[in-house]
Amino acid sequence: MTDAGSGRVGAVTAAVARQVRELRAARGWSFDELAGRSGVSKGMLVQIEGARTNPSVGTLCRVADAFGVNIARLLEAAEEGTVKVTPAAEAPVLWQGEHGGTARLLSGLGEPDLVEFWEWRLEPGEAHRSPDHPRGTREVLHVQTGTVIVRVDGQDHSVRTNETIEFHADREHGYRNDADEPARLMMVTVTPSGEWDRRTRSRRPRQD
Repeated sequence: MTDAGSGRVGAVTAAVARQVRELRAARGWSFDELAGRSGVSKGMLVQIEGARTNPSVGTLCRVADAFGVNIARLLEAAEEGTVKVTPAAEAPVLWQGEHGGTARLLSGLGEPDLVEFWEWRLEPGEAHRSPDHPRGTREVLHVQTGTVIVRVDGQDHSVRTNETIEFHADREHGYRNDADEPARLMMVTVTPSGEWDRRTRSRRPRQD
């Protein structure tokens, strides 16, 4: 990894550490409480707040869901302005496939619902499985090049170039590339706002 790449990873790790620490403190939650709500182990949460680990996209999703925010909020390094322009090269890479595929979080909105805008690239043979998101979450994927197999509730759906699929993402789902050519897609994830408690699978209004 280049120095610039290492620097971006370090900045992301530091931003997540600060945001998780501040969000947890604002709610008066212990590590045990956040662990119970998110399904992320206490040990991992301690590592995250200490900026000693680069958490996976799945872990970030669970922590963000528990707080009732989106992943973009966890990555905020400073106060956001009224207008923000971000080059694609500076968007954080939150997933990397074994053959070079990537998932970049291009942007995220927090009101009134939680919206995330992603760019994915899946190389041949790569796959990503996503756990169920909070109730009411929906995803929209548009395949720009290649063919992507989207698996929802155990059923495969083949989505080709210039085709769009939308589905309920509050159940197990995933994406894979079975073809011989790379696939590139854009994704929008929309989640109703509110803190999500995985212990009771219930949502309550967020506190911030």
